[in-house]
Amino acid sequence: MNDSPRQDGPRRALVTGASGAIGAAIAQRLARQGLHVIAHAHQNGDAVAATVAAITAAGGSAQAVCFDVTDAQASAQALQAIVDAGPVQVIVNNAGIHDDVVMPGMSHERWRKVIDVSLHGFFNVTQPLLLPMIRTRWGRIISISSIAASFGNRGQTNYAAAKAGVQGASRSLALEVASRGITVNVVAPGIIESAMSRDAFSPQLIAQQVPMQRAGQPAEVAALVAFLAGDEAAYITGQVIAINGGIV
Repeated sequence: MNDSPRQDGPRRALVTGASGAIGAAIAQRLARQGLHVIAHAHQNGDAVAATVAAITAAGGSAQAVCFDVTDAQASAQALQAIVDAGPVQVIVNNAGIHDDVVMPGMSHERWRKVIDVSLHGFFNVTQPLLLPMIRTRWGRIISISSIAASFGNRGQTNYAAAKAGVQGASRSLALEVASRGITVNVVAPGIIESAMSRDAFSPQLIAQQVPMQRAGQPAEVAALVAFLAGDEAAYITGQVIAINGGIV
């Protein structure tokens, strides 16, 4: 990476997986907070382009980028082009997939691809951006985990393992960069409203499992991420913060 990253204009934020409901909400919230948002997608470029268009239409600053976070070389090349324009000081590792099946029937491929996106993707995106961020002596690294990492979930040994790995890596990284003005935290959502959650969780099931008796909203997750990305959260680091309607 460039040894002399520039810091011109607003702070710059990279949001991976910005084509999904939570990622899009985070990108739009950070843009409203005055950051220049680099909204990432892998295959769903149209969705992330729509998010960028919505941000710019509202007066914000954003750009789209597409690359595969599981491909270390492709990630490094894409990130180099981003850093050439200036350091990224806010990283939101939101990209993730799930491929659910109980472990006796889980193939190695299903195990590997979920680990690749969430855990290897965390490294492939975060590591190349660290030195440019450190040189600015200010940064925020926020990764999106899941309630499954703490409580487990039937059919999600791969997903729970990947997200638990991100939590452990984040706690260790927080210790490494704390003296440089960089915080590292994890947000662990429960059931959040989306097309996927509507298919998986009936209103009756949500009422039984969630003390607040409703699914969370992507905007509520985005609000928490935006707080952690700001100056007021400077003394919060190495934490896993649940947002799950009271599930304990």
